[in-house]
Amino acid sequence: MDDSNQILVPPSFLALYSTPSGLRLREPIHAVRARYELCEDLAQALVEQAATAQFKSGGGTREVLAGLLGALGGTDAGLMPGEPIWVVTRLAELLGWQAPEDAA
Repeated sequence: MDDSNQILVPPSFLALYSTPSGLRLREPIHAVRARYELCEDLAQALVEQAATAQFKSGGGTREVLAGLLGALGGTDAGLMPGEPIWVVTRLAELLGWQAPEDAA
């Protein structure tokens, strides 16, 4: 089957669905691409909310990111293992904030 979708999934996301050797995906590429699009959209949607939360609380960016990571890690968020950390790391990147240590 021809896969003509032009969305490039970054290596950091592919790693979530790769075998330990990193040579093969554990899921079909179309499923990984769909999960990536969901996570990227989520990170983009959280930009304004995170910036507002940081401004209103007057707290640090780490606290905001930690709170979001906690919320995204819950079963109600619908994310697969590893995806919450990826979303928060991507969110930090979009905002120009330092990624939380948990994500390293």
